[in-house]
Amino acid sequence: MKKILIIGDGEVSKHFINRIIETHTSENIYYVVETKARKYQNVNPSRFKFYEFDPTSLYKLANLLKMEFVQVLVIMDSKLDVQHTIKNIRSIKKQLRIIVLNKWKLENDDSNVVLIDSNEILSSRLIDYLPNVPVIAQNVGIGEGEIMEVLVPFGSSFIYKHIGVIEQKEWRIVAIYRNRKLIMPNRRRMIQPNDLLLLVGDPAVLKSVYRAIKRELGQFPEPFGSNLYLYLDMDLLNLKTIEDFIQRAIFVHNKLGHTLIIRVVNPSDFDVIWMIKEYRAENIIIDINYDAQNIKKSFFNDIKAYHVGLVIVPNEIFDDYEMRGVLFEAQVPVFKIADRELSSVKDASIILGDNRDLEKISSTIFDVSEQMSLNIELYNYMNEHQEAKEQVIEHYYNLATIFSKSIKIIKESENPIKKLKQKDDFIQIIPFTKKLTQRKIYSTLSTDSERLYHKLDANHQIFIPVQI
Repeated sequence: MKKILIIGDGEVSKHFINRIIETHTSENIYYVVETKARKYQNVNPSRFKFYEFDPTSLYKLANLLKMEFVQVLVIMDSKLDVQHTIKNIRSIKKQLRIIVLNKWKLENDDSNVVLIDSNEILSSRLIDYLPNVPVIAQNVGIGEGEIMEVLVPFGSSFIYKHIGVIEQKEWRIVAIYRNRKLIMPNRRRMIQPNDLLLLVGDPAVLKSVYRAIKRELGQFPEPFGSNLYLYLDMDLLNLKTIEDFIQRAIFVHNKLGHTLIIRVVNPSDFDVIWMIKEYRAENIIIDINYDAQNIKKSFFNDIKAYHVGLVIVPNEIFDDYEMRGVLFEAQVPVFKIADRELSSVKDASIILGDNRDLEKISSTIFDVSEQMSLNIELYNYMNEHQEAKEQVIEHYYNLATIFSKSIKIIKESENPIKKLKQKDDFIQIIPFTKKLTQRKIYSTLSTDSERLYHKLDANHQIFIPVQI
């Protein structure tokens, strides 16, 4: 059995000893020193030994420290008493671990003295009761936010998602509490409103996950980033149509808000550059890169520095094989604008595939459609396997109910791409997965509607990464 010494006085010490009596009496023997003895109920005499003396007395404390203790806890109301007690213990036991309740901002260089800041403990506990603030485990693990508890609100984008479709990279859902009962997660488990999720992972990643869970409609491009980024490579663009393209990008900017950064690389026509500069405004930044070196590195630096949540590009740039790979690596949504007006667009059109990627990006689809005033259409090719599709359709119906948004399920006996080729007023939304980075020639014989995205590249398209 391990021997633990508790030196205390005051109300905090009293409450602490009572808690030990109630909950932690099976493995350790506790030696309690108080300047004035108290009476405690339900004490197990084989586990608790009580002493009444002043611990600032070196002579009296030395007699007790002849025994071997694994650690000492000092919980006292007087700063001087605490300092003298620590000094007395150290004069006898050089390496004994001392845990001190610190009410006075004490400092100590001794690696075996642990100072517990009382104000920090109280503020941390109180902040747990604030709404929309993540609850972080303070005394578990390293206590830096790697364990987090999150309540899923009714309007959350995570509601009615199956855990199996949630990309959990560097974090995990390890437990669900529903109606005060523990539910172990599995891939088929569906998240419900008011579920309490216990998350474990990298603290920085968990902060992003927290924002994603709490996010409601009207926040896009969050959680990917906060600003819009228009990328213009003048080596790849038709300079005669560049002004029309900028105006369409500004139309998107007006719909979504936030700051728009117009990045120009490989500038080659000064008349066009002066035209672009005329669009500079309070929330429109013009940034021209005259250095043709390290364009890829510069792009990734921009994504980070400007906190980009949506990249806007024309067809010519997304059509470039190497640039498409760079856009995928950035892991932010891409709005590919075609050579047609955006103001007449009415529908967000999605072709259902035989995987669950569309469930992963569903909340972003609802958010984009809400902000751009679009109807949602799901095209279901009936000649393909239906089990995964039915689960996705169920998920979309559930979200439509939550967000009071109508959706239309269109059943097709032929490939929906042929149907959409005859339609003008839509934006196609597609999961941005690695298979889209392949050269288009390899998709010639494919029946995968996502790999055949280029069949509809005369229309506006939004590519959304499948992970947070």
